[in-house]
Amino acid sequence: MIKPDLSQPLPEDLGKLHFVGIGGSGMSGIARMFLESGYTVSGSDLRDTAAVDELRDLGARIAIGHDAANVGDADTLVVTGALWQDNPEYQLALSRGLPVLHRAHALAWLINRQRLVAVAGAHGKTTSTGMIVTALLELGADPSFVNGGVIQSLGVSSRHGSGELFVVEADESDGSFLLYDTAVALVTNVDADHLDHYGSYEAFDDAFVTFASRAKEFVAISSDDEGARRVASRLDGATLISFGEAESADVRVHSIASEGLVTATLSYRGVDHPLSLGVPGRHNALNAAGAFAVLAGLGFDPAEIIRGLQSFTGTGRRFELHGTVRGVRVFDDYAHHPTEVAAALQTARSVVGDGRVIAIHQPHLYSRTRLMAGEFAETYERLADHTIVLDVFGAREDPEPGVTGALVADRFTDSDAVDYIPDWQQAADRAAAIAREGDLVMTLSCGDVYRIIPQVLDALATTD
Repeated sequence: MIKPDLSQPLPEDLGKLHFVGIGGSGMSGIARMFLESGYTVSGSDLRDTAAVDELRDLGARIAIGHDAANVGDADTLVVTGALWQDNPEYQLALSRGLPVLHRAHALAWLINRQRLVAVAGAHGKTTSTGMIVTALLELGADPSFVNGGVIQSLGVSSRHGSGELFVVEADESDGSFLLYDTAVALVTNVDADHLDHYGSYEAFDDAFVTFASRAKEFVAISSDDEGARRVASRLDGATLISFGEAESADVRVHSIASEGLVTATLSYRGVDHPLSLGVPGRHNALNAAGAFAVLAGLGFDPAEIIRGLQSFTGTGRRFELHGTVRGVRVFDDYAHHPTEVAAALQTARSVVGDGRVIAIHQPHLYSRTRLMAGEFAETYERLADHTIVLDVFGAREDPEPGVTGALVADRFTDSDAVDYIPDWQQAADRAAAIAREGDLVMTLSCGDVYRIIPQVLDALATTD
């Protein structure tokens, strides 16, 4: 993988840009922003996707597959940390002496001197960013934004706005969230992850302290998350707005009801504000509290903030319904850490009623699977009725001997509650065979597990 050089100076002029892996959730949004700004954009990806098609419609030249010839006459290469060093397009750029920018560098270049709201945290970033953007639009602020997932009511993950604010989902996975010149920071939680990059829990905390301490105006930070409290205790002199269920929180969320769509009450400066969200899941009441903290800190009227938050209807790959066959609903979720999996499965429980939850888990990263196999198994066994485990989506990592999906399945205490099935068609057939009317099937991973959903729907349609 390629690690970003945080000290790399940004060129004054980027010229023609070529994105390697242009269809990724973060890369596609940034590419869209450059296209909308009038830049010539090309790119490559391993497969055609809806995001690739949309970028082509906006004028990007995109090749499928990686080849040095794809670079063409580009002046600047944009890459992600998931790229391998031997990528032929990357190697050609190095041989030509072209500037090679990590996607966060490219985004920082786009932001320039706008007033930046950066949303960071191990979980909840995409939804919280979507909530802030949606509310700002309702409030008439018209922000620019780049999110890690499509905001469903807008149909895009990024857009240029006419206002002074620029809202971004800030990725902590490789430290690139430290590149931004941040005005307002939101820290949803600090639940240690990406230890393949950071090496220790302490280094993970240190990165969040650095990120938050650079916020020029204020930091909105969870009062409930243990890691966030550790970080907050080290932010000497910073203006903090805390949010959560704690009695001491500046924005306190309480009276949460999460059967179906979420309702709650947000208390701020002695006033209670009833909140009805357009999304399910108890965790989304906390995400809304964090978004409220940001918007209140920016000076917006609390009652108007509530109205704006209530117009949010979700983001892509966050408890996203893909179809219903034989009375069985099939959802997809981006959850790839035990904490996120727990939240996703609890959301499924809140909407399934008397039905059962059948999970299809694709482990993401060999290092995470090795380190957290037991936590994944405990979470799935506790919250799902049956789990089907696929093989590991390695992303930026080389395979590790002995690290497969079986590592998770073997940690279940009840072997009847889990199947390890590396073959996707067999996994889809197994899910369809188990499911009955009223049940819910959900794929979980930030890998490419969503691609199994058509197979699941077909298997449900053909299974008696």
